[in-house]
Amino acid sequence: MSHALTLITFIPLIGAAVILALPATMTPVYKWIAAISTVPQLIIALWLYVRFDTTTTAVQFAERAPWMAAYHINYFMGVDGISISMVLLTALICFISVFASFTVSRAEKGYYALLLMLDTGMMGVFVSLDFFLFYIFWEVMLLPMYFLIGIWGGPRREYAAIKFFLYTLLGSVLILLAMLGLYYYGPTPTFDMTTLAANASSYSANFQRIVWIALFIGFAIKIPAFPFHTWLPDAHVEAPTAISVILAGVLLKMGTYGILRVNFAILPAASHQLAWFFLGVIGAINIVYGAMCAMAQTDYKKLIAYSSISHMGYVMLGAASFTAAGINGAVLQMFNHGTITAMLFILVGVIYDRAHHRDIAGFGGLAQQMPVYAGMTGFAFFAGMGLPGMSAFISEVLVLIGAWQTHPILTIFAAATAILTAGYLLWTYQRIYLGPFNEKYKAFPDLSFREAFTLVPLAIIVLILGLYPHAILGLLNTSLVHLNQVVLAAPSTAVAMLH
Repeated sequence: MSHALTLITFIPLIGAAVILALPATMTPVYKWIAAISTVPQLIIALWLYVRFDTTTTAVQFAERAPWMAAYHINYFMGVDGISISMVLLTALICFISVFASFTVSRAEKGYYALLLMLDTGMMGVFVSLDFFLFYIFWEVMLLPMYFLIGIWGGPRREYAAIKFFLYTLLGSVLILLAMLGLYYYGPTPTFDMTTLAANASSYSANFQRIVWIALFIGFAIKIPAFPFHTWLPDAHVEAPTAISVILAGVLLKMGTYGILRVNFAILPAASHQLAWFFLGVIGAINIVYGAMCAMAQTDYKKLIAYSSISHMGYVMLGAASFTAAGINGAVLQMFNHGTITAMLFILVGVIYDRAHHRDIAGFGGLAQQMPVYAGMTGFAFFAGMGLPGMSAFISEVLVLIGAWQTHPILTIFAAATAILTAGYLLWTYQRIYLGPFNEKYKAFPDLSFREAFTLVPLAIIVLILGLYPHAILGLLNTSLVHLNQVVLAAPSTAVAMLH
């Protein structure tokens, strides 16, 4: 399959074009075209997974062609151990999100077309190795998300969409300026990320620091890292269920992926000096602060949103450790968080579709009426706590093992937060699913087949990776260990200049 990455990126865009070309009278067909458009993408992602060579750090399945040669801009796509798991995660989450969208009953043509455009933008970010192409896909993703929240969201959707747009636009401007700086101040003008990485030692110390911080802020907004996190709870609460799934499952990972792909690979000396604070300390703050905010929430969806902020802190802390265990755990946590949080947001959407509210105190005893749903929620909550035998346990323990070697105090705070995580999840479960049954919900049906279809594959993956994490770790290890060594072995002259 010589053009696998082009196909996996643009097939959803073709599906969007088909939907837009259909007459308005064919409303029932739109969702099925969207679903069909994500099937080949998932199949190609699985093919890439099977064919991926885990023994090399080289770029695989590369596609390169001149695009704007006068400005040294190429159509350059490829995957390595840093991106292959994110490609698989994006294909899986987008496939599931289409089926989670079947409850959308307003302006379906626009909704499904924008959803597929968003899919293309996200996938393009993970397979682009030309910085200019990367940036275009980064921006392509922004507009569909803005409209999906602003049009199909909840009562405060306009506020949430504008806040999301402004925060993300600020980050995009900083990334653009940093990209142009790397282009103009390198030994040769290029946007090729592999060439930029090879030229890392040619940039001055002050330049590296300034560009690193600009890039970090741009990517941290997407993570979101404290104090750039305030857009996320509003966006999650107002977004439709499927968009919350994509937001938590894929979009947040683009921030940490960008730091690994750009900050670490292209500016390793600056990463060596700055990551301990910007990733380590802020990551630990994310973990503790997110968990404490989650415990204070009365809105079910906002609680899951804050828990997402907390769990992304482990990714930052693991990356900041500069150990093999830490960085492998960080990227594995990106994948695991994507699957577990997707489950949690789908489960919130299930109850919201029936009750039309998310007030935790307004429920009670739902396990009596919806036992399958309550059981699935219990599974997802235990996965979110990092229970042994489930995927998050492996990734979080690897992060803590790696971080302990370089940041023991931060690791103590991160590990202790597991108590808070168990506290707010179990307390939420007790208030919603256990105790006296609220009779006003006696007509609620249990999980439908469609709802189970969106949840069961994710649950299976959580179990498989809890017992056999090598299924993903095997993809990551070679490339991530090499990236870690590049940062640690940044030229001594550059490190000296930075000090």
